[in-house]
Amino acid sequence: MGYLNPLLQLPAGKALAALPADQRAPIEAVMRDLRHQANTEAEKAWAKRKGPMAAYWRAVSTYARHTAHALSKEAAKP
Repeated sequence: MGYLNPLLQLPAGKALAALPADQRAPIEAVMRDLRHQANTEAEKAWAKRKGPMAAYWRAVSTYARHTAHALSKEAAKP
């Protein structure tokens, strides 16, 4: 992603990255799905001129992306 993932600085983020690959993979997949679904909701909210909800869904998308990245094979390597 080109920057240090802030999630990995938290104890819970470190615990996620320390999980075995077979446990990280399904969680990563769900987080990536959540990211795409939240982006869709953000676009819908923006189209309806619901700025606060669009911002909420965009934040959900960003947090899901950070979590998925922390769980990815590349990010989880020590």
